[in-house]
Amino acid sequence: MRKKRVLIVDDHPLFREGLKSLINRSLEYVSAGEAGSAEDAIAMVADLKPDLITMDISLPGKSGIDACREITRQLPNAQILIVSMHPKFEFIAEAFKAGARGYVVKEATSSRLIEAMDTLLRGEMYLDGGISVEIIAKLMGSNNEKASSEEESYELLTPREQQIMRLIVEGHTTKAIATQLDLSPKTVENHRANLMKKLDVHSKMELVRYAVKLGLIDVEQWKE
Repeated sequence: MRKKRVLIVDDHPLFREGLKSLINRSLEYVSAGEAGSAEDAIAMVADLKPDLITMDISLPGKSGIDACREITRQLPNAQILIVSMHPKFEFIAEAFKAGARGYVVKEATSSRLIEAMDTLLRGEMYLDGGISVEIIAKLMGSNNEKASSEEESYELLTPREQQIMRLIVEGHTTKAIATQLDLSPKTVENHRANLMKKLDVHSKMELVRYAVKLGLIDVEQWKE
């Protein structure tokens, strides 16, 4: 099986070296090259055509966000994973708007980094587990064109399914929901499966994102 080729973009040589070592030790990935600036990364992408790019936001000259924008112009299907110290959701939101598909903090474990890379190459987006739903809300704010169709999908839910959805995204367990609504846990699970199918979501995080976009929950209560 061909290993997936990764371009590492970071202005700290020691961090690049550590990331390269991690990638080369994996069974599925290999380092295809390194760049210490956005300009170098943009120039290298055309020749290397990597399967995935890890990108820092803070770079000398052009930022990693600028690099994302330029790279996705060259390669519209580029899979760019932001690996950064930046905690502010404004930076992360801008990176996603510029073409990034995932974000992990630099303190992330090696297993989380590999998980993020795997997720991107499956065609999905990845947000580090430490990121608040406020960030997701900000990201989803750039997708308002989908809101009306999502509202229509929500209206397809039965009143009971809407009730259970709200309880799920508020953080209640299946057992707690069953007790509160005087239902069996199995019935709650069936409602959960049905509502997720109707909304075309596949995880609790996707369900939370959906609820945030529709304004069904208060983002403030989800802040860390």
